[in-house]
Amino acid sequence: MSDIQITVDSESRTVEAGTKAWQLFAESPEIIAARIGGELRDLARELADGDVVEGVAIDSNDGRDILRHSTAHVMAQAVQELFPEAKLGIGPPITDGFYYDFDVPEPFVPDDLVKIESRMKKIIKEGQKFDRREISDDAARAELADEPYKLELIGLKSTAGDAAEGASVEVGEGGLTIYDNLKRDGSVAWGDLCRGPHLPTTKRIPAFTLMRSAAAYWRGDEKNKQLQRIYGTAWETKEALDAHLHRIEEAQRRDHRRLGTELDLYSFPDEIGSGLPVFHPKGGVIKREMEDYVRRRHIEEGFEYVGTPHISREELFYTSGHLPYYGEGMFPALDLDGQPYRLKAMNCPMHNLIFRSRQRSYRELPLRLFEFGHVYRNEKSGVIHGLTRVRGFAQDDSHSYVTPEQAPDEIRHLLKFVLSLLRDFGMDDFYLELSTRDDSKPDKFIGSDDDWAVATKVLEDVCLETGLELVPDPGGAAYYGPKVSVQARDAIGRTWQMSTIQYDFNMPSAERFDLEYVAADGSRQKPVMIHSAKFGSIERFMGVLVEHYAGAFPPWLAPVQVVGIPVAERHADYLYELARRLKGMGIRVEVDDSDERMQKKIRNAQLQKVPFMLIAGDNDIEGDAVSFRYRSGEQENGVPVDDAVERIVEAIRSRVQV
Repeated sequence: MSDIQITVDSESRTVEAGTKAWQLFAESPEIIAARIGGELRDLARELADGDVVEGVAIDSNDGRDILRHSTAHVMAQAVQELFPEAKLGIGPPITDGFYYDFDVPEPFVPDDLVKIESRMKKIIKEGQKFDRREISDDAARAELADEPYKLELIGLKSTAGDAAEGASVEVGEGGLTIYDNLKRDGSVAWGDLCRGPHLPTTKRIPAFTLMRSAAAYWRGDEKNKQLQRIYGTAWETKEALDAHLHRIEEAQRRDHRRLGTELDLYSFPDEIGSGLPVFHPKGGVIKREMEDYVRRRHIEEGFEYVGTPHISREELFYTSGHLPYYGEGMFPALDLDGQPYRLKAMNCPMHNLIFRSRQRSYRELPLRLFEFGHVYRNEKSGVIHGLTRVRGFAQDDSHSYVTPEQAPDEIRHLLKFVLSLLRDFGMDDFYLELSTRDDSKPDKFIGSDDDWAVATKVLEDVCLETGLELVPDPGGAAYYGPKVSVQARDAIGRTWQMSTIQYDFNMPSAERFDLEYVAADGSRQKPVMIHSAKFGSIERFMGVLVEHYAGAFPPWLAPVQVVGIPVAERHADYLYELARRLKGMGIRVEVDDSDERMQKKIRNAQLQKVPFMLIAGDNDIEGDAVSFRYRSGEQENGVPVDDAVERIVEAIRSRVQV
């Protein structure tokens, strides 16, 4: 048998023709798949001369996706064994888990999930082999004749990834494949339309659990049939699974929707509509603090404050390109005086009109415009989630108009601004993500190849200068230009997309808004436009902060910063006098003079996560002092009033957490 030359994990090797990927990693049980020529493949793949091979470990991002996708197959097999009438939808891996959609006569109940999980364990123990086979479209239709949703995916094929979330794991460009689960005797236990890759056998699934079931419309469209979706999670070890479940418990404890109710911050009235929050007085305090902070910072950073209306004639959004490129994200047109108007989904078109309102000189650049623009997005009901995914929200939106030569410095300026803002709000663990266009879908992006290359290079170079981790996001750019986003990790390690900076060479063009400035030589030139949102949206940023701090905000953000607690009724006047002094210094203070016992008052303040409690009794009044208590329960008695006031003022001024 002849030899072939391959490269394995950057090392050149000679192996026999016919060698399969698994043979390269027989001594490495953590390797569950291979990347061959940049493509993920099963370990059963036969190698060819010149192949470049990398092992894919089960605890890597790709490895976990493969593990979870294989577990989704096992779950679907278990469901169809227990519920033979179940029809298969789509079953992709997702962040930290997987799901599979089923068409069943009755919704799943918790007892069903227990039975399904038990059957899955049996399948895993059997060590069934995941076996890939190619199949023609016609043969697949014949084999899957009783699976209407699979037949629909076959019909969509290369466009299925755009037509349905998760469909790209089943069908795509090129031929179709089916993965069979083979028993030890070689007989087929079950099979599914799938592109793979998968684990070698079911026995390579170390730890999993099913989480919950929910209703989900086929292909995410409310007009389609409602299916039953089962969510699960799978991890490389039992310890990793346990750690994940602990994070989920912690996330539930921090859920901003629950805390918003408990702390009386905001609500989501059905009478107003889904995805449209209202802020209560205490939530309004936090919102105001955020707005005051970011308005002041923008002015300090050289921005000018502007204001624009909530609606506009539809024609404006055709000029900007948002129609048709972003049409699905906008609300339907309103008919006003016989003309179509739109609720704005973004502020940039109106800022362009401000720039264009008079002749501009190069001496004015960078020209930086900023506003709290309220925008509206036509989000599907299934994706709306508390404050973090809404239909109406305020953006701290800015647009910088610069010469091409000024663009790198302006992006540096914006990135420095963004990172300092996040640190002030207590988020200091982040990385950068560079979103570029998808060259395979040129119809989804506008502008020349050269313009995209220049814009992408400028963003990439500035990001690399920061020393932060830079993660590529191919295909994630806006239609008009690449962007960099700051991905921040919260207190329990979850990642949130926060601020964004986008390089736009399209909207200033003659085909769009035809923006110009007079250059030093008297010629008319096109500016570069740089979009930036520091919070992203005020609503979403607040939701993230609530979860990051579990509602226990640092004193400068806390709706109530101090509560005075009298030991007895006769001590209340002393605390009211102190409260007047604190209010005069701009501190948000209340005195609890209710009939509750002192310990209950302390408990109430702690439940409301008030940073400081000032407790006063007879001895405190005699000594012009207070007992100074933190929400953690730590307490210091006999603190002179002047010292207590100074502690509070300093904590607020320095934005520290207590």
